[in-house]
Amino acid sequence: MTVEPDLVNESQINREKEKARHLRKSQWWRNRIHKGICHYCGAEVGRDRLTMDHVVPLSRGGKSRKGNVVPCCKECNSRKRTMLPIEWEEYLVSLSDRVGDE
Repeated sequence: MTVEPDLVNESQINREKEKARHLRKSQWWRNRIHKGICHYCGAEVGRDRLTMDHVVPLSRGGKSRKGNVVPCCKECNSRKRTMLPIEWEEYLVSLSDRVGDE
């Protein structure tokens, strides 16, 4: 089921952000960030420099659940913004295509 961005209201997003705060305090999350590696680019940035990214963004109907959050570096999190996984994948492919053209 796809949720359009305008169908997700602010109170739903705020509830999910609160759930994310609790999840970040959990042993499960500490285990996830232990190696300090970004889920997307594979860079070793250290666990203190990882952020929690919602694979399906909250604004697109994503939830703060273990299956929807991954540790990632600030750079990847900022670039991904509100993209869905398929959109992010296409973005990464377009970047690699540009590098190959140089």
